[in-house]
Amino acid sequence: MATGLYETDEELERSTNKLMAIGFALMLGLVLIFPLYRLVEPTSRQDERDSQLAALATSGEQTWSVTCASCHGLNGEGGVGPALNSQQFLSSATNAQMELLISVGVPGTQMAAFSQDHAGPLTSEQIKAVVTYLRSWESTAPDNANWRTPGSTSTTTG
Repeated sequence: MATGLYETDEELERSTNKLMAIGFALMLGLVLIFPLYRLVEPTSRQDERDSQLAALATSGEQTWSVTCASCHGLNGEGGVGPALNSQQFLSSATNAQMELLISVGVPGTQMAAFSQDHAGPLTSEQIKAVVTYLRSWESTAPDNANWRTPGSTSTTTG
């Protein structure tokens, strides 16, 4: 059938309209589903993040017991090295600072460099795991004003 200057193909017109209707329905479905996704996604991301941190802390605990516990104590209470399981240390040191201390060591002390980049035994991922393990102590860390003094496990009460 001819209308004006162009010839119209009815079958093509129906097919095109059908595809446009399907596309519109899909778009409408996505528009309706997106708010639901926005409600669920943050929770699943946080759950996954928590799971990843727990796995990293477990790995850090294993590395800690082999590499760090002989100087800092099995639970970070101190020994040859300072007590790292203390409110004062954990609240004052950032993750980056802890990673740096572990990586390059502390000059003038027995704390050697532990990063493979500085001839130590640990990878950067293992160092991050140890820091995550140290952070897992934060909620139950004792108040120990003498945390810097090697061998000091005394705690003060608030």
